[in-house]
Formats: sequence, C-alpha cells, structure tokens
Amino acid sequence: MPDTSPTRADALLAAATLGLVAVAVAADRPTPGGAALAVVVGAVLGGLVLGARRWPLPALLATAVVILGYYALDLPPVGVAAPAAAVLYRVSERGRVVPAAVVAGSLLAVSVVARLAEGDDIAVVVGTELGSEAALLLAVIALGDAVRNRRSLRAALVRQAIAADEERHREAARQVEAERLRIAREVHDTLGHTMSVITLQSAVAREALADSDPVQAEGALAAIRSVSGSAMAELRATLGTLRREPGPREPVPGFDQLAALVDGVRRSGLAVDLRVEGPVDTLPAVVGSTVYRVVQEALTNVLRHAGATRVTVTVRATPGRLALEVVDDGRGSAPGGPTSGRGQGLRGMAERVALLGGTVETGTVETGTVRTGTAAAGDTRTTGETTATGGTGTSGGGGFRVSVHLPLAGVAA
Repeated sequence: MPDTSPTRADALLAAATLGLVAVAVAADRPTPGGAALAVVVGAVLGGLVLGARRWPLPALLATAVVILGYYALDLPPVGVAAPAAAVLYRVSERGRVVPAAVVAGSLLAVSVVARLAEGDDIAVVVGTELGSEAALLLAVIALGDAVRNRRSLRAALVRQAIAADEERHREAARQVEAERLRIAREVHDTLGHTMSVITLQSAVAREALADSDPVQAEGALAAIRSVSGSAMAELRATLGTLRREPGPREPVPGFDQLAALVDGVRRSGLAVDLRVEGPVDTLPAVVGSTVYRVVQEALTNVLRHAGATRVTVTVRATPGRLALEVVDDGRGSAPGGPTSGRGQGLRGMAERVALLGGTVETGTVETGTVRTGTAAAGDTRTTGETTATGGTGTSGGGGFRVSVHLPLAGVAA
C-alpha cells in the first residue's frame, strides 16, 4: 500500500505555492486588507497541496474552487496554472490523470471567458497567455504521470526480482529434495539386496558346516564376500557424491550388469531365468539404471518374502517402449491388500519409474488370472482388480508379479 503521509517534497510544493501568491501580491501592491486575504488564500492552496497525497480528488476540486473564489474577490492576478500546478502534479502522480486534465481545462476555459468578458485583448489572452498557461498545466500533469509510471515500473522490477529469487530458492530446495530421495533409494536398494543375499548365504554356510560340506560353505562365503564388496563400492560412490570428492566414480549399474545381478541371486539357491529381447544396449543409461534397480528390488523382495523357488525376469525392448516383468512362484500377497514388508521397496521402485514417465503394476499371480494394482510414486496399494492374462506368469497357484512399462520417446541418452 503506498504511503499517503505528506513528505518533504509536498512541504516544498506547498511553500512554493504560498510564495508564488505572496510574490504576485507584493508586485501588485494591493491594499493591506487585500494583501492579507491573498496570503490566506495562498496558505489554503498550500495546505491543499499537502492533502493531495492522501485525498487527491477532493484536494483537486477544492483547489479549483479556491482559485475561482480568489479571482471572484478581485485579488491580484496570479494566473490559474501556477497556483494549481503543485496539486495537479501530485494528483497525476497519484494516478488521477484524467480528472487532473479535466479540471485544468475547465480552469483555463473559465479564465479565458472571464478575461474576454472584462474586455482584455483577445490576441493577448488567446495567443500568448493561454498558450503559456496550457503548456505549464500539461507539463506538470505529464511529469506527475511519468513519475508514477517510473515508480510502478521500478516496483514491478523489484517484485519480479523477488519472485525470481524465491523461485530459485524453491528450485534449489526441490533439487536438494530430489537428490536426497535419489540417494535414499540407492542406499535402500543396495543395502536391501546385499543384506538379503548375505542372510541367505550365511544360512547356507551354516548348514554346510553342520553337514561337513566345506565346498558348499566356501561357495556361500565367496558369494557373501562378492556381494559385500559390490555393495561397499556402490556405497563409497554414493558417499563420494555427497562429499563431492574428486576422482573416478563407480559406473552406474545398467543392462550390462543384469547378468551379474542374476548370477548373485542364483548363488543364493533361487532359480532365476533372465530373458532379454530387443536392442537394449543402445538404450539411454538412465533406462538401464532404472531397469537394474527395479529388478534388484524385485529379486530382493522375492528372497525376503516370497518363499519362491523360481523367478522369471523378462526385459523386452520395442521401438518407443520398454517392458519389464518379474514373476515368481512364491506365496504372493493378500488379495486387495498391500504386500507385507515391501512398502518402501515398491515406493522407491514406483518413484524411479515415474521419473521416466512410466508405470508399475504389482499383484498376485493366480491360476489363469493376475491380480493387479498400479503403483504410483508414494503409493504401494493394490487395486484388487482381476483380469485375464496370457500366461506370462508361472504355472500353478500363487506367486507375485511386477510389471513395468517405460516410454522411451523423449528420454535423454
């Protein structure tokens, strides 16, 4: 809200108006009573200048009335432009340009008619004094409007700068939050998968030692060592990103590491079939990384919760789209309800896929049917809808299915 209190500039304009009237009176040398009345009128005009900032239109109308009354009292002539100039400037500067122009034109018209009626020379009145008075009135009105426009432009630029700065801060906060979520997903996927494999291989090693089978125990311990080393390498790379440490980074897992991921799960005793169809080697790295992490999370869930003996992983790349399906023959999940213990994993999976504009469907595989539910970012519920399937799942009753569809158009390489 603009400030409506009189300023130093208003005081100077008011003093100038009073001084103008006083000079005109002194130059004309009227009677003492007329001089005092003229000074009073000048003081009133100066007061109206002070009030024009808060009450522009009333001050403008009052000024016009006072000027007309001044001449009606036959006081020393001071013109109409000079006494009204300060108020006209302030009123225009407050955004009342049209009323200021109407009042200025009316004062000029009344002045010209009155002087012609008194018998003044029309050439002097119209040719000389009217032009100078009109020029002064137009100048102060235009100056007031220009000052207002410049002030408005400056305020708009300040608002734009503040808005741009706030947007930069919001964007920075969004980027920080996105990076935090990305790192959280990376750590969750890496540790979750690694700990699942370690738990299973530890159990295998314990049973092998109890059965005096050092070869199997050695294989289980080797698998633990391998998966632990891979996890440590990924965690070091993630922490190095956080610390902004220089030096080489571990490559982001992608299609080329899917086979190694599957082999590591196979060593845990779970049979995994990996089927890759289409030219996946030419796809963007971000697509490969997303597929790797989704498969990793899906296999981790199978190891932890499914009690399955076999998993089928199918990656199918077609022009403009990539489909991924992970199906196991385990216990599945309760119809229409969330999969116990898998909430964070499915949420992270859906967030990864949603970043590329894809969709995730999860559900229980039944004989001849698939119970599906679309998992969006931040939502791990299943819909409980039953639809027919073409037999892509496993035979028998039960199991869990993760289906991902990724559009490839517009994904940066």
